[in-house]
Amino acid sequence: MTELGALGRRTLAVFDAIVQGRHRYGPEAIGYFIVSGAAGADDLLAALLLARWAEVYDKRTGEIALDIAPQFETSEALAACGTTMQQLLADPLYRRYLEAHGRRQCVLLGYSDSNKETGACASRFTIHQAQRDLADVLRAAGERPLLFHARGGSVARGGGRIEAIVRAAPAGAVDGVLRIREQGATVKQGYGLRPIAMRTLERAFNALSLTTSALRRGELAPDPPEHLEIAAHLAAESRAAYRRLVYDEPRFYAYFESVTPIDVIERMQIGARSVHRSEKAGFEELLPVPWVFAWSQTRYMLPGWYGAGAGLAAVVEKFGLPRVRAACASWFFLRNLLDDVETMLAHADLDIAHYYDALAPEELRSYSATVRAEFDRACSEVLAIRGTGELLDFDPTMQRSIRLRNPYIDPMNLMQVDLLQRWRAGGREDHELFAALLASVGGIAQGLQSTG
Repeated sequence: MTELGALGRRTLAVFDAIVQGRHRYGPEAIGYFIVSGAAGADDLLAALLLARWAEVYDKRTGEIALDIAPQFETSEALAACGTTMQQLLADPLYRRYLEAHGRRQCVLLGYSDSNKETGACASRFTIHQAQRDLADVLRAAGERPLLFHARGGSVARGGGRIEAIVRAAPAGAVDGVLRIREQGATVKQGYGLRPIAMRTLERAFNALSLTTSALRRGELAPDPPEHLEIAAHLAAESRAAYRRLVYDEPRFYAYFESVTPIDVIERMQIGARSVHRSEKAGFEELLPVPWVFAWSQTRYMLPGWYGAGAGLAAVVEKFGLPRVRAACASWFFLRNLLDDVETMLAHADLDIAHYYDALAPEELRSYSATVRAEFDRACSEVLAIRGTGELLDFDPTMQRSIRLRNPYIDPMNLMQVDLLQRWRAGGREDHELFAALLASVGGIAQGLQSTG
């Protein structure tokens, strides 16, 4: 074997730790070895090779004693994941490995990166189609698919009602198993108290059992082509609008840095992970969690809805309002997507967000008008499709909750704006101001029940 460098030795050390864990605590002690950021078949085959080098294999059979699962995260990787799995299954070594593991292939679907790249509507449709592609490819090959939803807590990162994951999935993508990742504030909200935890699990189990029963009785039909046409057009138009602002405007990232407390979040000690993928700064290297978290602090909630107004306007213009309404009424995926967008719009407060615009240099403040125009268009289109007068008329409990909660959070936002102005004016050196800013970030996150 070629002599390995420091990174190679550290990588093999992970596999050595896995071997020791299995030896000491049994084979069930180690779960899936997740290949994060998988983009091609080679990423999985490389993990198998490393496991072989580290001798993580069953001494009786000679096969790798580790369950390996790819995590497709970017929009490009999600769009190509079906082809990637086809290539893997065509490899005899990988097929032999899968045979030794009961022919069950776990695949993780990441929500965060695709949302940061393309916006909420396009991301959800990409993941919906990825589920269909993976289920079709794996079933055609005689394998048992297990789709693992690696979602975050906020709607912008795949959060929302737990049963919606099952009900919004394409036919055949869910069969008897629901595997999801719950994080941080979501765990506390959904499982912090025993009655709430039981209710969360009850909703998930109910949706899973009904969907699985319908699938096995042959009652789940494929998504209607006319509905998929609407969703595809919505995704394309919303993606174009989102990227036109976030990616194509060269100074938008500077606006983001000015109006959000991202410079505070960068300095917070949250676990051991940086807010950037590498030491380089800039939008491309910024991780999705701080991107969403920073926008939520300002009450813009931009990653959860921006682009939806342009997308919904485009589908109404092309297909007509009656057809779009009918699709939302009869297709859970589209109705749930509209629910989530409307929820994010209702949680946003652009009157409060306007105070953060004062933090931006004069030459960057024009972006606030662009954002507000898209917000107004999104609200108008959602209400037109719903046929309602106010956001969240379909959920009066949440509507009332937001109205009761906001007056208690608003003063913290105004205080945070003042603290940011003073802290930045002093070169970000005042430790007492920084401590106050940390308290404001935590208080707003607690009030909104959102950390990204």
